[in-house]
Amino acid sequence: MINFICIILAYFIGSISFGILLSKIFKIQDPRSFGSKNPGATNVMRSGKKLAALLTLLGDMLKGTIVVLIAEFYLNLNYEQVLLIAAAVFLGHLFPVYHQFKGGKGVATALGVLLAIDIHVAILVLIIWLVIFLVSRISSLSAITAALCLPLMAFFMNVDQSFLWLSLFLSVLLIYRHKENIKNLIEKKESNFK
Repeated sequence: MINFICIILAYFIGSISFGILLSKIFKIQDPRSFGSKNPGATNVMRSGKKLAALLTLLGDMLKGTIVVLIAEFYLNLNYEQVLLIAAAVFLGHLFPVYHQFKGGKGVATALGVLLAIDIHVAILVLIIWLVIFLVSRISSLSAITAALCLPLMAFFMNVDQSFLWLSLFLSVLLIYRHKENIKNLIEKKESNFK
């Protein structure tokens, strides 16, 4: 019973949208009303408030990291239960109960979760994201490429099978949340950072 409560709590914490919260604190336009209409750091950056974007990135990432670390080191949970907590906080970000289940794309939260579970996989994913971004200047292309590579890296790094399933779960949902970006990339309409 307590494990189920922990999973629900992780989902509720994941549902906290730092992009929306910080847009109110910084008195900027709600990120759901401009650009990609996504409450993530990339769209907050389009408001011109770099500090708000940075704090959104850190908040969305750290909620994943902290929740998983608490589950791993302070709660009496086994490895599979910790991975369920990771999935729950990630799902909370994508489908937040506080915002009609319309959340972010999950890139920062997925990275945060990975940092807590397997830092080596997380660093490789981050390197792939950075390389693609430096070449293309397109955040969504970087995220999609990193998401595609995630389960492959997990497989070749011989991780626990449960973590391999989680990496596949994260990858599929990250790509799904970028479906509009994929369409824009195909049509050569996707915006980039100059």
